[in-house]
Amino acid sequence: MPDWNSFNAFLTEAMQVKPDERQGLVDSLLSQRPAWPWIENTKATFVFSRAGTENIALNLDTIKSDPPFAPMTHMEGTTLWYLTREFEQDDLLDYLLAVNDPMTPLAQEKDIVGRVSRHWQVDPLNPTKIDSGQVHVSVLQMPEARPFPDWSAMKGVTRGQVTEHEIGSRQLSFTGRKLWVYTPPGYTQATGKDYPLLILQDGQWCTGPLQVPYIADALIKHGRMEPIVITMIQSGNQDERAREFISNDRYYLFMLMELLPYVQTHYRIDPIRMGVGGVAVGAVAAAHAALMNPTAFSHLMMISPPLGRGPNQDQLQRYANRFEKIETLPKRIFQSVGRYEASSRFLKPARELRDILETRREVDYRYVELGSGHGLVGFKGALPEALAWVFPGESA
Repeated sequence: MPDWNSFNAFLTEAMQVKPDERQGLVDSLLSQRPAWPWIENTKATFVFSRAGTENIALNLDTIKSDPPFAPMTHMEGTTLWYLTREFEQDDLLDYLLAVNDPMTPLAQEKDIVGRVSRHWQVDPLNPTKIDSGQVHVSVLQMPEARPFPDWSAMKGVTRGQVTEHEIGSRQLSFTGRKLWVYTPPGYTQATGKDYPLLILQDGQWCTGPLQVPYIADALIKHGRMEPIVITMIQSGNQDERAREFISNDRYYLFMLMELLPYVQTHYRIDPIRMGVGGVAVGAVAAAHAALMNPTAFSHLMMISPPLGRGPNQDQLQRYANRFEKIETLPKRIFQSVGRYEASSRFLKPARELRDILETRREVDYRYVELGSGHGLVGFKGALPEALAWVFPGESA
């Protein structure tokens, strides 16, 4: 079997033989390297092999076109399609493959849901992916990107416990939402000990694709994060998330007057060491609560909050001024953003808030820019550092 040391070496050899002799080389290549993309320094090569394919493209948000596709090249005489692109060394990006897609602009598409279900799929040769009820994407992890393991598969890690409850709210007029509560290893045995509390939004993501309990287990084992209790509250649909999370005093009151007493009744919580966090608009809800009551919520975690232009911009653009003018801030703040997130909505306002918070010397503040876009892949990539910063362990 040939042993190619680069994709270009394979390509060079394949082009030197007749088209009807190339399929054997393709079969050898896919046998030799079953997991893709093939990453070489700053280049990543994607391949797809299936008989009957008419066209295929890499579907990537960082591609500035409509549709955001980079068409692959077909190798004559074979089932192989391929594409090589340049990336930054620390990129951590989600992508899909568009197979036999009409390649027409998405802005003119009348049935986007049907088009996605018929033509867009995860990369069958890439084992690194993220799955949820609505999101199924492959993950490109460049050599210097943040770790992106399956945290649930780590061996030798003592596991905490996740207990599911149901909770309602008079403030927000909902009933029957799920509340997942993570207790760290040793919680049951340490009967006289109270634990710090972290309240996270979007619990269905936290307990699912974002793997928060598994990440916490690993961080605690290695002393990167202290043992804490984490509550993860289920969010509503997209409209409800925006309505409840963005500058909503009633959501803050729900956390303070309904969620917190419920958790304190059932779990041993240290009332002077509590924090709040979230991703996307869930991070906005966390910021609002911490700004309303930095004494109660003295630890704040914000991953990719939309603080700039776009929907609800009048409310969102006030946050920088709120952070700047408030007399007392949370003691520890983590903030992250992806450099491929929409500039006017995410990246520029994130940097503006960074410039404000870096002048507040009384705050233990951490700011991170990842080589990611706005999605679960980037959120998950930031979470280990976020959790370790907000409640650091002995070795942090």
